[in-house]
Amino acid sequence: MEETYAFEQTPFGTGSFADNPEPRCPCILLLDVSGSMAGSKIQQLNEGISVYKDELLADSLASKRVETAVITFGPVKIESVFQTAPSLYLPNFEASGDTPMGSAIKLALELLSQRKAEYRSNGIQFYRPWIFLITDGAPTDNWQEAAAMIKEGENGKSFAFFAVGVEDANLDILKQISVREPLKLRGLKFRELFMWLSNSMKSVSRSVMGSNVKLLPPGWAEI
Repeated sequence: MEETYAFEQTPFGTGSFADNPEPRCPCILLLDVSGSMAGSKIQQLNEGISVYKDELLADSLASKRVETAVITFGPVKIESVFQTAPSLYLPNFEASGDTPMGSAIKLALELLSQRKAEYRSNGIQFYRPWIFLITDGAPTDNWQEAAAMIKEGENGKSFAFFAVGVEDANLDILKQISVREPLKLRGLKFRELFMWLSNSMKSVSRSVMGSNVKLLPPGWAEI
């Protein structure tokens, strides 16, 4: 049965556009919080994402331009709709459940499509969105349709999709989902990963719209 999701209970609050008409740099974090993430992995994930928020808050321009949405899977849940750093809500993630990665990706694309419509209807410019997936396993649901949607979106330059595998993640499947080569996290360097991500978002938010941005090498990844 096809899953549907309602966003009415977590409104975007478009009135904020009047107070902050800056171009937006959208980023969706797709975080695996399934049972296999229990222990050190979920602890390091919680600490790392806090660093991400703090780094954005410390940058006056990025704190106005970078909007982050957070979706967890295990089960699939919207933890935060798109918010700039001052309003970004980050719960303490707990590990449980399976790994419904395909459903999480489709929800992310639906959420992104809605946010783009909000930007356009309010005359807000936006940079190419990022979708950043972190997982330590393999999908426990149908992921092929989601993979096709990723490829279609990448080909149309609708977003940039990145996949990061933690420890025993199935990189073979991630290679079929992501157009870009998936990266393997070195150990549990979540803090370094989120530092890199926040610095990348800051660089994008300072760039000229439509230009190419040179990113720092991901020192947290196994190459």
